[in-house]
Amino acid sequence: MEIGFIGLGLMGEPMALNLVRAGTPLVVWSRTAGRSETLRAAGAKVVTSPAEVFQRVRVVFLMLADGAAIDSVLGRGTARFEANVARRVIVHMGTTSPDHSSGLEADILAAGGGYVEAPVSGSRDPAKAGRLVAMLAGRLAAIEEVRPLFRPMCHETVVCGPVPSALLMKLSVNLFLITMVTGLAEAVHFADRHGLDLRLLLDVLDSGPMASGVSRVKALKLVERDFGAQASVADVLMNNRLIAEAARKAGLASPLLDVCHALFGETLALGHHHSDMVTVVRAIEARTGSTQGAQE
Repeated sequence: MEIGFIGLGLMGEPMALNLVRAGTPLVVWSRTAGRSETLRAAGAKVVTSPAEVFQRVRVVFLMLADGAAIDSVLGRGTARFEANVARRVIVHMGTTSPDHSSGLEADILAAGGGYVEAPVSGSRDPAKAGRLVAMLAGRLAAIEEVRPLFRPMCHETVVCGPVPSALLMKLSVNLFLITMVTGLAEAVHFADRHGLDLRLLLDVLDSGPMASGVSRVKALKLVERDFGAQASVADVLMNNRLIAEAARKAGLASPLLDVCHALFGETLALGHHHSDMVTVVRAIEARTGSTQGAQE
C-alpha cells in the first residue's frame, strides 16, 4: 500500500528517506521541487501537486512548517478539502498550536476522514538515524492503523490520548529542551570568558549526572562554534511562542521560557535565522559586550 508524505524540509527529508529505505512505497511532494530529488533517487514516487498525493493513497504524513502550510496543502476552507481528506487518514507530524490541531481534527472528521496528531521529539540527526520519538493522539482506530508505519522513523511511539494531548506533550518536552540548551550555552560562555579549557568542560559534563544525548551534541557544537542547523533558531522561536501561548491560555507562569524567548528573539535579530539553536550564545555574548561597554 502506497503512503503519502508531504513536506521534505530539515526533518521531513530524512524521515521520508527512512520510510523508503525500509521498503515503504512512498508518494512524495514538496513545495521546493529540488528537495524531492534525493527521495526520487531512493525510489519514492515524486508527484507535482498535493492533490496527486491524496488521489493515490489512503494515509498521508504531513511534515510541514506551520498551520498555514497545512491548511494550504489540504485545501482547508475550500471545495478541495473534502475531496482531499475523505476516507483518508491525515497524520500531522509537525508542530502547530494545540487549538489549530483540535480544529483541524474536527474539520477532517466532519469531512469523512481520519486524523492522527503525531509530533516528534528529536532533531535532524535523530531523524537521520530513525531515533525520533512520536507522540500520538486521536481516535484509537486511526492511531492503531498508522502506528506500525512509524517504525522506520521512530524508535518509540507513545499514545497520549485525545487531540491535542500529543502536541501539549511535545510543547512540554520542548520547554525543557529550550531552557536546557540555553542554560548550556550560558555555561559554555561563562567557562570560556573565565579562560577555562572548554574540552575539559566537555569531559566533566560527559562524566557527570547531567550528561545526555542532547548535552553531548550541543556542548560540542558550542565548543567548536558549529552553528549548522539541527533545529534552527527560527523554529525554536516559533516553538517558544506556541508554548508561551498555551501557558497564557491556561493561566500558567513560564519565567524561564520568557527569558529564552527574549534571547532567541535577539539571536534572530542578529541575523541567525537558519543557524542551530546553540547560536543563542551569540545573544548572550552580545549582552556581555553591552555590559562590559557600560562599565568602561
